[in-house]
Amino acid sequence: MGLADLVRSGQVTPEELLETAIVAAEASDPAVHALSQKLYDHGREALCHGTEKGAFAGVPFLLKDIGATLKGTVTTQGSRFYADQPPAEADSTLTARYKRAGLVIFGKTTTPEMALAASTEGGFTGTTRNPWALDRTAGGSSGGAAAAVAAGIVPAAHASDGGGSIRIPASCCGLFGLKPTRARTPAGPYAGEGWGSLSVNHVLTRSVRDSAALLDATQGYAPGDPYCAPAVERPYLSEIGQPPGRLRIALQRHPLSGVPVDPECSRAAEAAAHLLADLGHDVEEAQPPGDWEALGSALWTLVSSNVSATLRKRAAELGRPLSEGDVDPVTWNAVTHAATLDVDAYPDALSEIHMQGRRMAEFHAIHDVILSPTLARPPVLLGTQRTDNPDLEAYGRALAEFSPFTQLFNITGQPSMSVPLHWSPDNLPIGVMFSARFGDEALLFRLASQLEQAKPWFDRVVTVSR
Repeated sequence: MGLADLVRSGQVTPEELLETAIVAAEASDPAVHALSQKLYDHGREALCHGTEKGAFAGVPFLLKDIGATLKGTVTTQGSRFYADQPPAEADSTLTARYKRAGLVIFGKTTTPEMALAASTEGGFTGTTRNPWALDRTAGGSSGGAAAAVAAGIVPAAHASDGGGSIRIPASCCGLFGLKPTRARTPAGPYAGEGWGSLSVNHVLTRSVRDSAALLDATQGYAPGDPYCAPAVERPYLSEIGQPPGRLRIALQRHPLSGVPVDPECSRAAEAAAHLLADLGHDVEEAQPPGDWEALGSALWTLVSSNVSATLRKRAAELGRPLSEGDVDPVTWNAVTHAATLDVDAYPDALSEIHMQGRRMAEFHAIHDVILSPTLARPPVLLGTQRTDNPDLEAYGRALAEFSPFTQLFNITGQPSMSVPLHWSPDNLPIGVMFSARFGDEALLFRLASQLEQAKPWFDRVVTVSR
């Protein structure tokens, strides 16, 4: 919003902003590797034709290399299997809304293959590094988006979240990341939903107000959508600075899976609980309901089935069967798991996640917000969570130990955000997660704004070394 104000007031031109962003990308990307595609000329050409006069007119922007198509470009989905497919013939609905807001798209950000990992590493993607510590993960699957924002290439970047893929990298990179309510943003026109309703698109930002204003620009029903989120009463931007009221907050110390939580992540959540109490909220320890064995099985059924179907569709376009050599081992594991499922598995999985949504609705009759660590570990060392790791047991164990909190709110479709409230003694960002009732992003924006004022993070920036 600050850059957009500079353009509107004539203090800078969109061309100057774009070239500044390109210089920043060229300076940091050799070390960080946030960009999968450098579409600099695409951005320059867009400016030659003039941008839309939206709220973000002239502001440089990056798309994640999955979840949103850009006319004339390839969406690789982080996979060599898609690298040589024909360019998109049209923008996705979400991309069209970004353009309508005046954003200037000049690149795509890295994602692990098929957005399957909590770290952005793989055979085709390479390694995306955390700008705060280059030997650590930037998170996934929107790791490139987070690294680009944290490194100062852009103030906001497109991201998607099917199991934590906005909140995980937000925590790792010291950013604000809100996963909207199921279907708050459109998935069309090429899909009705992502991963059987688990996945939704939004952005990663440094400020709360940018996230709110960008959701204003993109949210809402599009013709042909199979369903939509509850209607918004007023613009999200108007929630910024408004008091959230006295909230009943449940402190969730442990994930439903029961994996241990690193003491530093626990301290982050506890410090947030004390801050909230000082701000006048009522905080009590409470564990959300749910059987993780059943929920985790349902989640993997939906993810693996959708990933397998997407890959097989691409193989059919090529006129041949899908083979193990087409994708990384972690991705092939999804394909082989999907092949073991019977005809009842998918509707049973949907039934399980829908019932969990009802359980959580009952829980929220008592608690307005759930507070927990975003992750069970600070940003971990690179390597184990690569999608080309042949040791699937080590990969699965690392994933379960790293990110056990976020998936619950993809299962229920609730809005959930990671807020950068804590840094470890060795200066690693550690996010704290807040989740609200289905459809109530407005409450989260009000709460995030209050936290941003009480414990500001915007000026805490990192300098990337080559």
